[in-house]
Amino acid sequence: MSDYLVIVESPAKAKTIGKYLGKKYSVKASMGHVIDLPKSQMGVDVESDYTPKYITIRGKGPILKELKAAAKKAKKVYLAADPDREGEAIAWHLAGSLNIDKRSKCRVVFNEITKQAIKDSFKEPRTIDMSLVDAQQARRVLDRLVGYNISPLLWKKVKKGLSAGRVQSVAVKMIIDRENEIKNFEPEEYWSIEANFMKDGNPFEAKFVAVDNKKKDLKSQQDVNDVLQKLSGDDFEIKEVKRKERKRNPVVPFTTSSLQQEAARKLNYRAKKTMMLAQQLYEGIDLGKEGTVGLITYMRTDSTRLSETAQQEAKEYIETNYGKEYYNPNKAKTKQNQKTQDAHEAIRPTSVMKDPKTVKQYLSRDQLRLYKLIWERMVASQMAPAVMDTMSVDLDNNGVIFRANGSKLKFPGFMKVYIEGNDDGKKEEDRLLPDMEKGESAKAEKIDPNQHFTQPPPRYTEARLVKTMEELGIGRPSTYAPTLDTIQRRGYVALEEKRFVPTELGEIVLELIQEFFPEILNVEFTAKMENDLDSIEEGNENWVQVIDTFYRDFEKRLKIAEEEMEEVEIKDEPAGEDCEKCGHEMVYKMGRFGKFMACSNFPDCRNTKAIVKEIGVKCPTCNEGNIVERKSKKRRIFYGCDRYPDCEFISWDKPISRKCPKCESMLVEKKSKKGVHVQCSSCDYKEEKN
Repeated sequence: MSDYLVIVESPAKAKTIGKYLGKKYSVKASMGHVIDLPKSQMGVDVESDYTPKYITIRGKGPILKELKAAAKKAKKVYLAADPDREGEAIAWHLAGSLNIDKRSKCRVVFNEITKQAIKDSFKEPRTIDMSLVDAQQARRVLDRLVGYNISPLLWKKVKKGLSAGRVQSVAVKMIIDRENEIKNFEPEEYWSIEANFMKDGNPFEAKFVAVDNKKKDLKSQQDVNDVLQKLSGDDFEIKEVKRKERKRNPVVPFTTSSLQQEAARKLNYRAKKTMMLAQQLYEGIDLGKEGTVGLITYMRTDSTRLSETAQQEAKEYIETNYGKEYYNPNKAKTKQNQKTQDAHEAIRPTSVMKDPKTVKQYLSRDQLRLYKLIWERMVASQMAPAVMDTMSVDLDNNGVIFRANGSKLKFPGFMKVYIEGNDDGKKEEDRLLPDMEKGESAKAEKIDPNQHFTQPPPRYTEARLVKTMEELGIGRPSTYAPTLDTIQRRGYVALEEKRFVPTELGEIVLELIQEFFPEILNVEFTAKMENDLDSIEEGNENWVQVIDTFYRDFEKRLKIAEEEMEEVEIKDEPAGEDCEKCGHEMVYKMGRFGKFMACSNFPDCRNTKAIVKEIGVKCPTCNEGNIVERKSKKRRIFYGCDRYPDCEFISWDKPISRKCPKCESMLVEKKSKKGVHVQCSSCDYKEEKN
C-alpha cells in the first residue's frame, strides 16, 4: 500500500509524475472535473447569494468512488491539478468530496513536469487558494446566468440549439462589425511612382517621396503628371546618403495568446489544435531510456517571465553552440504581466538542452513542429539583437526627390535561431544598394506611375482575432480556443479561406442580443468583467458582490426581453433545383457545419445533399463530369468530380481549364507561403501566376 495519494487531472500526467515520486506515492487521475454544475439546469440559486448547485458529473461516479477508496487508505492526500483557477477549483471540489480538510496543506502546484520541479513542489505544499476558487466560481456562475437565461429565449424566438455567452457573443460581434466595415468601405484612389535606376552598371529601385523638399501625396493622375512634367532628363543627382546601424531586438517568450497566433501563422494550426498539442508536450512524452518527461512548461499563461534556472541554462546553450557574442545578458526584456501571479512563467522548454533534434525521434510530426517553435522562441529571447547596416539615398532631378532604401544583415544575433512571423507572410530579405556618395549621379532607366486604391480591413483570421481579443482584454488564456470553437459549432460564423465570415444566423442572434442585452456585447463592459474576475483572484473583490452588481440590471433586461422579443422565422432559401427523389423544391438549410440542401417536403422526404460549387473545369478522369468544390469533414476544401461515386477523381489543389503545354496533363493552382502559382499535376512544368 502506498503511503501518499496524489491526484492529478490526466493519466499522462499521472504516469509522468508517478515515475518521479517513487513507490511511496500512488498517483491517480480525476480525468478533469468530477464535480460541476448540472447541464440540464442553470444550477445557480439566485435567491441565496448565487449559490452554485454542484453535482457529480454523469459518468464520473466510478472515478470518484475509486478516489475515495484510495484516499481512505492513504496517510496523506495531495491535490495536484493544473496551476490555474480551474485547477484550483478541481482541487477544492476533490477536497470536499474526499473529506480532506480544506485548510490543510494538501495542494501542490508546479509550472513544469520535471523531476526537480515535482520534488520541490512536494517539499512546500500549501492550502487551497480560495481567491482562485472564487474567481473560477464567479466565472462559471456568471456564464450560467447569461447563457442559461438568454439561450432558452433564443430557442423559443429563433431556433433550438442556439446559445449566447459573454465572450463568444463579443467575438461574433467583432467578426460581424468587421464584415460591415468591409461592405461599407469606400476605396480611395492614390498613386505611386517607382523608378529603376542604374549606378555604375548596378541596378536598384527607388520611390518618389517629395517635390522641392516637401512631401507630396499623389491622389490623382494629374498629381502624377505634374511631377513627371517637372523632371528634366534621366540623370539624377545623389543629394543625400545616410548610413546607419540599426538593432533589432528579439521578441519575448510565448504566452498562450502569442503561441496560438504564431502557430497559426507559421504552422497553419488552429487554436484548438495548438492547445491540444501543447497539453501533450506539457504532460509528458516518452523519451525512451529517459522515460516520460514533460517537455514544456504550463501552456495557459499571460506571463513572459523566465526563471533564473531557465535563463542560466539558455546562456550555457547559446555560448556553447553559437558563441559568447550571441548571448545577451539583458534580463529586462522578459517582463511580467501585472495581472499574472509571479508563480507563472512563459511557455518554454523545460530544458533547453533537449533541442528539437534530440527529441525528434520521440515526437509526432505535429508535436515536433510546435515544440521546435517554442524552443526556438525561448532560446532566441535570450540572444543578442540582430544588427543591420541600413542605407538611405535621396536622388534629385529638378527638385523631384526619389528615395532608395537598402539594408544588409551585419550580425544575425537572435535571427540565427528564430524570426517572428507576420500576418501577411512576408519575409525580411537583404535589399542591397550600390555604393553611392553625395554629389554623384545615377540614371533613371524606367519610371513607372502606378494607380492604387485603398483596401478594406481584412477579415479576421484565428490569429488576428485572438490578438485583438487579447488587446481589448476580452477573455483569458484558457478561453480563446474554446470560444473560437463554439462560435463555429453554433453556426454563427464560418471559416472561408482561413478567415471568419458571419452567417445569417449569427447576424440574427447578434441583432437580438444587441437590442435587449447591449451590455453583453459591450467590449468595455466585457473587459471590465474580466478585470473584476482578476480582482477576485487577487483577493480584492467579493465574488458574490461582483455577480450581484451585474445580475440586478441583467434581470430587468431579461424580463423585458421575454415580453417584447418577437419570434424570428428563418425562411428556407430556394436552391433553384428540384429533389431528384420526390420532385419537390430543394431549399438551403443551416446545419452544424454550415448550409446544406434539403428537400422542402421534409419529413416525408429526407433527401439532403451538400452544396457544391462548379469551377468551370471538365473532369480529366472521366471527361463527362464537371469539377466541383467540396469540403471535407474537417472543413478543408478539395475538388472532385460531380459524378462521384461513378468517378473518383479528387484533388486538393484547384484545377484550371488549361492543359499543361509540356505533357497535356491537368494544371492546378498550388498554394504556398510565397503565394499562388500554376503547376502541372504530373510533370515538373511550373509558371508564376500573374
